[in-house]
Amino acid sequence: MGIVKISDLMHEDLRIASNALGRSINAQAEHWMRVGMLAELYPDLDHTAICHLLIRAERAGGFDLATISTQLASSASAVDTSRMGATQ
Repeated sequence: MGIVKISDLMHEDLRIASNALGRSINAQAEHWMRVGMLAELYPDLDHTAICHLLIRAERAGGFDLATISTQLASSASAVDTSRMGATQ
């Protein structure tokens, strides 16, 4: 565990969001970091798709970038396979 320094304004935004969503400030910050990291790594995914990935990852034992990458690859393969069947 480490310490991350953030601005006072970001801390206030975290406090407000964490209260509204029933999370601790640390849990809210971690959630935003996960969503932001996945949005940067997979810019073609929208917020809903990212949240679904996080839910599937949690069901599979917790957030792990390697697991999420595998899930995305298998999802992409399934989409490609269904598209091939539709064009034949």
